[in-house]
Amino acid sequence: MNTIDVGEVIDNSRLSRLQVLVLVMCGLCMIIDGFDVQAMGYVAPTVIQQWGINKSDLGPVFGAGLVGMALGAPLAGILADRFGRRLILIIALLGLSAGMAATATADSVRDLLVLRFLAGFCMGAIVPNAMAMAGEFSPARNRVTLMMLTSCGFVVGGALGGTLAVMMIEPLGWQSVFLVGAVAPLLLAIFMLILMPESIQFLVIRQRKLSRVKQWLCRIDSTLSLDDAHLKVRDAPLGKRSSMLDLIRDSRGLGTAMLWIILFMNLLGAYFLASWLPVIMRDAGHDASSAVLAGTLLWTGGIVGNLVLGWFVDRRGFGPVIVCMFAVAAMAIATLGQVATSMVSACVVIAIAGFCVLGGQSALNALATVFYPAQMRSTGAGWALGIGRLGSIFGPVIGGELMRLGWSPQSMLLAAAIPALLAMVASLLFWSRGGLPGPVLRTPSADTVRPASAA
Repeated sequence: MNTIDVGEVIDNSRLSRLQVLVLVMCGLCMIIDGFDVQAMGYVAPTVIQQWGINKSDLGPVFGAGLVGMALGAPLAGILADRFGRRLILIIALLGLSAGMAATATADSVRDLLVLRFLAGFCMGAIVPNAMAMAGEFSPARNRVTLMMLTSCGFVVGGALGGTLAVMMIEPLGWQSVFLVGAVAPLLLAIFMLILMPESIQFLVIRQRKLSRVKQWLCRIDSTLSLDDAHLKVRDAPLGKRSSMLDLIRDSRGLGTAMLWIILFMNLLGAYFLASWLPVIMRDAGHDASSAVLAGTLLWTGGIVGNLVLGWFVDRRGFGPVIVCMFAVAAMAIATLGQVATSMVSACVVIAIAGFCVLGGQSALNALATVFYPAQMRSTGAGWALGIGRLGSIFGPVIGGELMRLGWSPQSMLLAAAIPALLAMVASLLFWSRGGLPGPVLRTPSADTVRPASAA
């Protein structure tokens, strides 16, 4: 009987139509996630005006969404490794659709608080599972690039939400933004139910629907002969269920701890900057429009980072790329405090910081997925991204507290550089111990690829 490693088939593939379909649907999941995460921010000024409430009243509403995401990611990861990535993605999209539709009917801050928590819980389930699916259907030679392009959908969704909000709020009301945010995930869930395959590696490990798996593998590589083939997944015992303890077994404990620290610190710094950079630039002497431009450049740099950093990771490995990325981020953020009064210099430094911090977050999303073997991939990624989300909660809070204490822009930006510096130290330790995945090396044969050593 012929034995075939399904992971190797996908690793050596040339990106079939089926793989493109999966990547596109995962990218659409990320776009919807980004749109819905930002939706409350776009409608907040109108809600404040129409309801006659204070700005501070919506602070807990924003926090509720982030807390929901932090709790949803690890729980959904555990469920996905048990019941399937596709199933959990579809359930999360349906739940998000219901939550967004209900938000459009809210008439009190209390309603918003509860509904944003529930929507955030569903949103937290999307990122780790969409990234796991994207990685498991990508060829090895450009896996991280494709995963980061998929992850870029989150930023695209946030930007798209702003464009639609400008067009819709005045003529249709703020509720229309949430109705769009409800219809889009519902439609995508229906398309995924009809067209999207389940993770091939997951099904082989669970020994489910193997005839369908063989059909999908033949769509990926039409030269395969699978009639009497025995399917396996490299280094994954068939039928084995993972648990939380598996995240720290087999020398994974240090890597898991470092991954949690890196993600926490990066999202703390990212949300610190995203929340307070326009205010800091105003305090540095710039007008309101220039301050908004500064905030926009942070995200623009992040988009460019998404497009570029994956190429380097696929060729150099995670170690040198993320260590250099955090080193440059720390220097850029600290330097911003010294040049903040010059708009031109500040814009250049802000774009560099966005490139490293926001663009780098997509690289970390990919790392959280590829670091763990298939049987615990969603669990590992879900917990890592959930811990990281805690950083996104603390970042704005710390920035607000520093403002309350009267810190100068220069001092605040020096403080904002500390998370990037700590993430760099954690990355160095992670890399030096051989835990970070290396680049994919091409052998002399045309299409054979194999991973380099982690170090």
